[in-house]
Amino acid sequence: MFFRRRKTPAPTPITSDEPALPNRLSPRSPGEAIKPTAALPPPEEPVRERGGLLATISGLLTFAVVLAIGAMIGLTLFQRQVQEPGPLGADKVVVIPTRSGTSEIAEILQREGVIAHTGLFELAARFGGKPPLKAGEYSFKAHASIGEAIDTVTTGRQVQHAITFPEGLTSEQIVGRLNENDILTGEIGEIPPEGSLLPDTYKFERGATRQQIVNLMRAKQREVLNQIWLRRSAEVPVRTPAEMVTLASIVEKETGRADERPRVAGVFVNRLNKRMKLQSDPTIVYGLVGGRGTLGRGIQRSEIERPTPYNTYVIEGLPPGPIANPGRAALEAVANPSRTKDLFFVADGTGGHAFADSLEGHQKNVARWRQVERARQSPAPDGNGVDKVEPVDAGATPGRASAYAPGSNAAFALDGGAGQPGGRSRAFDASEGTKLDPLKNKTFDLNSAKTVPVLKQP
Repeated sequence: MFFRRRKTPAPTPITSDEPALPNRLSPRSPGEAIKPTAALPPPEEPVRERGGLLATISGLLTFAVVLAIGAMIGLTLFQRQVQEPGPLGADKVVVIPTRSGTSEIAEILQREGVIAHTGLFELAARFGGKPPLKAGEYSFKAHASIGEAIDTVTTGRQVQHAITFPEGLTSEQIVGRLNENDILTGEIGEIPPEGSLLPDTYKFERGATRQQIVNLMRAKQREVLNQIWLRRSAEVPVRTPAEMVTLASIVEKETGRADERPRVAGVFVNRLNKRMKLQSDPTIVYGLVGGRGTLGRGIQRSEIERPTPYNTYVIEGLPPGPIANPGRAALEAVANPSRTKDLFFVADGTGGHAFADSLEGHQKNVARWRQVERARQSPAPDGNGVDKVEPVDAGATPGRASAYAPGSNAAFALDGGAGQPGGRSRAFDASEGTKLDPLKNKTFDLNSAKTVPVLKQP
């Protein structure tokens, strides 16, 4: 039996450059050792190039950090310059006109010496987070920094002026003072009714109108009058608030002393209750000159007896209206007068009055006052703005005309009428409107203690 030898297929020749893998089935010659085959190297990973977007972001971040550091340094230096003391050597008031822009305001402040650098001021004003700059009149402190100057102009706290009206002025006199004030603006349409204005010190800013002050005075008078009227004494013989103002105006003109007003009011209340004539000298003056308020001289006997609607030596009861604008204290005095039996009063030589409840007692007080007058006899000032007393003659006896006479006793005589024993005391007329009037046509900057008036009680 014959067996055919099975042919082993020849190995496929390796044609590629890759090394041939060992074939465990391939024949090897006897005695040939198995040789180790070298391991294939790991495949090389492709190198990734850095993307352009990542590089851009990294650069931007670096630039932002540098910029932030630079900004912080610049802001610190800027703030330091803004807070540095300015060139202004002393406090100064500067007026910023209306509709002024930031550049115009900076130029004004530089021209006035408040700031040295307009550019720095504009930057701080525009980008400092402050409110808009406001026009007005401002007081800048010495060496104010740019920041402080901006705060001053943005807050709108302007210079506060004040105008003072003493008690007892007529409405015409008050309007005259308002018209003479050169800080107020505008015109007053008409003179307010007598007694409708409350004398006081009123604050205002530059540019306020005269009519605004008048309106404020009228509103304050209504407010005060309503309050006082509600707490008046039932024993006061006035039927309306208007009558209370009328009587208060007489009290106001009769005495300038606050401690005497209730007692003077009590005298007039007693006279009204007894149906006696008030016989108040200031009513004579008002009946003669009206709102002018001053004769410029003493009262003559013929004028005492001259009938006018306001002359309380002729008419009975109250005059038809106020003779001046009374203050709060006079209104309070009338609403709650002193409870006395007094019917007369006359100057006592010390700046006050001597009161009496009888004609006999009053005559004694008048005699003492005459002695004081004789002791003081001296020529009246002439040419200095003081209204002087005219010489006494057979037909004229100067009388009292105002409670505000300088050099006098700020008092009046009530003596039961012309021709009765005791006569009348001499006195100067009102100083309102003369050179000796300390408050005529004056305004005061309330931000400066040097210009605020200090008024002494008469």
